Amino acid sequence: MELTATTDTPQRRPGVRDADGMAVASFVLGLLGLLVLNIVLGPIAIALAGAALWRGTQRRGRALLGLGLGVADLIVLATLVQSGGVWSFGG
Repeated sequence: MELTATTDTPQRRPGVRDADGMAVASFVLGLLGLLVLNIVLGPIAIALAGAALWRGTQRRGRALLGLGLGVADLIVLATLVQSGGVWSFGG
């Protein structure tokens, strides 16, 4: 009697699972950054999305959305600083 484990799922490279998690995290942080802490969450979302795309994530669309939302966070920040809204640096 032979005891072997068989899996129906295809084998994936070790870093792809981490890249998938980074893609989802970039999307969530980019979305959250539109509401609060865009000065911090925007660049983090951009960095995570870039790393996920570089590692070859299976969730490419989610990583691209995270990248776009991270950029949108920085645009919202620049708009608020320019209009003297919530964020105003200097006097």
